[in-house]
Amino acid sequence: MAEPVDVADAADVRLADYAALTDAALRERVEHGEGLFIAEGELVIRQLLRSAYPVRSVLVTPRRYERLRDVLDGVGAPVYVAPPEVLEAVVGFPLHRGAVASACRTPLPDPTALLSTARTVAVLEGLNDHENIGAVFRNAAALGVDALLLSPTCADPLYRRSVRVSMGGVLHVPFTALAPWPAGLAQVTAAGFETVALTPAGDVAVGELGRRAGRVAVLLGAEGAGLSAGALAMADRRVRIPMRVGTDSLNVATAAAIAFHRLWERPGR
Repeated sequence: MAEPVDVADAADVRLADYAALTDAALRERVEHGEGLFIAEGELVIRQLLRSAYPVRSVLVTPRRYERLRDVLDGVGAPVYVAPPEVLEAVVGFPLHRGAVASACRTPLPDPTALLSTARTVAVLEGLNDHENIGAVFRNAAALGVDALLLSPTCADPLYRRSVRVSMGGVLHVPFTALAPWPAGLAQVTAAGFETVALTPAGDVAVGELGRRAGRVAVLLGAEGAGLSAGALAMADRRVRIPMRVGTDSLNVATAAAIAFHRLWERPGR
């Protein structure tokens, strides 16, 4: 068990993992190049320390160190303690949560291996908003989805904002990329899943999902565009969420939660 390390200089090279967290382009280069991601906030860091992701380091204010001490005392990685003004200078914004951690990315599992042990999965196409990605993962973690598969055009689930909005759910729900797209959906069908496309143009209401047995994959598209014609063509069924007349659609994370809840109620859960 390592002792916490006091840091007083924002230019300390040991804090390089946390530099300029608001610069999305820079962070993409750094995080993918170095194979790392950032977890922000006390709750998310607690979830990180319960996950399978190896921790590189933790950076906290003295106040947050005391709040997290029960779990940080057992961390093998360095724990850096710095005043709030140092954290702000490093990360590039007032870090009111007072705690960030850096962790190692791990290789994405093979889709076939992931599907072999799952019963309910979500397949995401083109979700390029980090907060929507995070919210879908939060819902998946809460409502019994076993795994998520992402098209190549989805945002990074391990981007800081995604991890934070997921409340750490992305650290516990297995996920991988599914390519080529949409032909890769054939792998889902081959694994024995009924593929259900969630779309306002669906033929049946989402309530029907709760009466189905077997393995189910829910296909979810991006805000606005929805699922592509290619993805819809690969689906076994198209399902809609009944809404008040004149309503365009629901946020994708809200729609996902409704579908996941119906699946959670299926016999055998």
